[in-house]
Amino acid sequence: MKVCIFGAGAIGGYMAVELAVAGEAEVTCIARGPHLAAMRDSGLRLICEDADDKLVTVNCTDDPAKAGPQDVVIVTLKAHSAAAVADRMAPLLGPETAVVTAQNGVPWWYFYKLGGPFEDTRVASVDPGNRQWDLIGPERAIGCVVYPATEIVEPGVIRHEYGNRFTLGEPSGEKTERVQALAALLSNAGFRVPVRPRIRDEMWVKLWGNVSLNPISALTGGTLVEIIDDSDVCAVVRAVMVEAQTVGEALGVKFAIDVDKRIAGARDVGEHKTSMLQDLELGRPMEIDALVASVQELGRIVDVPTPAVDIVLGLVRQRARLAGCYDG
Repeated sequence: MKVCIFGAGAIGGYMAVELAVAGEAEVTCIARGPHLAAMRDSGLRLICEDADDKLVTVNCTDDPAKAGPQDVVIVTLKAHSAAAVADRMAPLLGPETAVVTAQNGVPWWYFYKLGGPFEDTRVASVDPGNRQWDLIGPERAIGCVVYPATEIVEPGVIRHEYGNRFTLGEPSGEKTERVQALAALLSNAGFRVPVRPRIRDEMWVKLWGNVSLNPISALTGGTLVEIIDDSDVCAVVRAVMVEAQTVGEALGVKFAIDVDKRIAGARDVGEHKTSMLQDLELGRPMEIDALVASVQELGRIVDVPTPAVDIVLGLVRQRARLAGCYDG
C-alpha cells in the first residue's frame, strides 16, 4: 500500500516511523524547512519512552507531484493549514485514493453522509471557500481521532510521550474494505486502531476538551491541573462543555460519558500544557477556528445559543492576534 503522510510533523512523523519499521507500506512524507532537510540528511528518528530509539530512511519531499498517486493520504497538518494546501494534494489523488483527516476539531466533511436536514452543509470555519470539499472531495474522507502525544524535539527527531490509539471511521458509518484495510495496516505497525460506526461521537468527546481547555489554557497560561483545580476557571470550562454537548446532541451525537467525567479525565493527564498554549508560547499559528469557532458555527446552524463559547472565542482570538498567532 502506498501511504503519504501530508505534514509529517510530530504526529505524522511518528506514524511514518512506525509504518516504515513495520515494512508493509511504501511511505512518503510531505514536509518542509529544516525538518525536511534533516530527514533527507539523517533520516527520521523516533525517541520512545519505553523502548529503543528508531531511525528510518523515508521518502520525503516538499513537492507532492514527485510522490504521485497514493492509496492513502494521511493529513496530519494542523487544521488551519489544511485548506490552504488542498490544491497541492491533487498529484497524490488517484481514482480510489482515501484521505484520512488526522486532525483535531470539527472536520471539513462533517455533514457528508450525516443524513437529515443538514446533509452536505459546509463548515466555513474549517474549510473557507469550500476548498477541501471541492478540491479533495468528501467521498475520499476517512475520519480519524488522534490520541497520542508527540513533539518535534529538533528537526528530524520526534519524541513519543504517550498513547498509540488512532480511531478510524467512515463518514457513512460503514465498515468498508478501505477503512478495514487501513486499520489492519496501522495495527500491524503497532497502533491501536478501532473502527467506529459513529466516528463523530468520538470526535465530540475529544472536541469537548479542545473547545474549552485549549483556549482557556491560552488565556490563563495554566496547565490542565491548574485550570481544573481552580473552581472559578473550571466553572467556565464546564459551561463551555455543556454548550458544546447541547450543540452536538442537536446534531445527533451520543455522548458516552458525562461532562464531569470528561473533566476528571483531563485532570488525570496531569501538569500538561495544551497544544494551543504551546503554540502561543512558541509564536506559532493557533488552531482557534477548528477547535472553537467551529462549535460556535455549528451552534448557529442548529439554532443553539453558545454564550460561553462566544466569550471564550472572542477573548482567545484577541489574545492570539496580539501575539501574532492568528490572522482570522
